[in-house]
Formats: sequence, structure tokens, C-alpha cells
Amino acid sequence: MKIIIEENKQQASKKIFQLFREEINSGSKVFGLATGSTPEDFYKLVTESDLDLTKSISINLDEYVGLKFSDPQSYHYFMKEHLFLKKPFAESYLPNGLSSNLENETKRYDKIITENPIDWQILGIGRNGHIGFNEPGSSFNSQTHIADLTESTIKANARFFKKESDVPKKAISMGIASIMKSKKIVLAAFGSEKADAVKKFIMGPITENVPASILQKHQDVTVVLDEQAAAALNEK
Repeated sequence: MKIIIEENKQQASKKIFQLFREEINSGSKVFGLATGSTPEDFYKLVTESDLDLTKSISINLDEYVGLKFSDPQSYHYFMKEHLFLKKPFAESYLPNGLSSNLENETKRYDKIITENPIDWQILGIGRNGHIGFNEPGSSFNSQTHIADLTESTIKANARFFKKESDVPKKAISMGIASIMKSKKIVLAAFGSEKADAVKKFIMGPITENVPASILQKHQDVTVVLDEQAAAALNEK
């Protein structure tokens, strides 16, 4: 695991963009994408760049269950506004949280991942150590599934909604085993509120109580932090 610490979120996002450009230049075609505030600056740099993504494929980590694609809080809407309208991909896949058969939708999504092995996956991390919507206690063997959001995740995401009760209680998420299939993973974390989760997943035991800790076993992980998120790490 390689750890990169930059002064602030802006500098860290520039580093992630540099890694992304290197992947494209090396021939990588399939990119796993995330949503939320963590990758926003990175996506802005992508849209302002000269990169051509029209021959690339994107596969998103997750989507809320029950939100229309036009809902400003849906991940379909987020990705369209922050990336796809300005930098379209040849194909962009997101889970369908409106499917009438969610179990079939998880199987469909696993098939997409199998048929399009992810070269480079960007991840954020939740305050409780979740990646995607794989909450504490999620099996390391999990594939795409319907996730019940924990109270802490609902509270953390409430800032994006008018009120906490509007936050969906379920999501479709790539499983941990799905994520671990990615050839390369870049995990980004910014802000002091992520410092404890960062310390636990990098330095703590590998445990399903801290889902991101499984990344210690991945063959190619780069962690990009700002100084606040790295504050709890020691010299090791």
C-alpha cells in the first residue's frame, strides 16, 4: 500500500488526476467511479482537461434505492452533472435503484463487472470505514447487493438532503469482493472527520468491522490523503 499525503484537498485531487492520466496513457480502459464530496475536485480537473474518454468505460460503485435518475441526490444525476455531460464515456454503468426486481439488478450488475474488469477504481471512505455502501459487518466475500445504510451513514449523508428523513435507507452497492477484483485502487480521504477511519483501515487489524481494512490485502492500492485525514497516522 502506497500512501501519499498532500497539504490539502485541492493538492490531493491534483495528485489523483495525475494518477488517472497515467492510467489512461498506459492503456487502461475501464474505470470504477465513486460519488460524494471526495471526488468532486478530481472530476472537475477531468472535465477541464484535454483527456478523451470516449473510448473508455465507467462503472459506478453504488446508487440509492428509490430515487429517480432526475433527483439531484441520485448518483445518476451526480455523475451526469459532475462528469458525464462534459466528458462522456463510451459506456457508463450505474446500478438501477428503481428496478422492480432489485435482486435481478444486483446479478445484472455483477455480470457487467465480470465482462468489464476494472483497471482503476477510485474510492472514498466513510467515517465508519465503509467503502461503497459496504457498511461495518459486510462480508469480505460480498458481490453486488442491497445494502441497509447504517444510522451513521444516513446522518453523514443528510447534509445533501433537505432533512435527514429524506435520506434513502437502502442502496445497491458493489460488494467488497467486487471492489477487490479491480487491478488498481486509489482511495482518497480528506478532512479531520476521516482521520480515525484512515488510521483504522491502514494500521488496524483486517476486520469486517472496518470494511476498508481488506484493502491491506490488495496488490496495488494507493491512498491519497490531505494532512487532516492523515493526522492520526504515526511515522509507520
